[in-house]
Amino acid sequence: MTESRRQQYFQLIEDLVGCPNGQEPDVLDANKSLIDADFVQTLMEVATAQAHEGNQDGAKFLIFLARQLSKELGLYPELVTES
Repeated sequence: MTESRRQQYFQLIEDLVGCPNGQEPDVLDANKSLIDADFVQTLMEVATAQAHEGNQDGAKFLIFLARQLSKELGLYPELVTES
């Protein structure tokens, strides 16, 4: 991952955190080219930093977002329960 790409990820995370509630899908749609496994990794890194800084709500939001994107990208295993 290039430094330029990493900065784009950080900008997208800032945009997501700062956008009005409910407009996150629009922000993500406008930045589809940035949504990949490295972006999910960056989300988790920022979430970890937020948690260490005491921003639990911010961390939870970013972790939720990372989980959702991981599922959409096929990176998050779906657990199958037997009946």
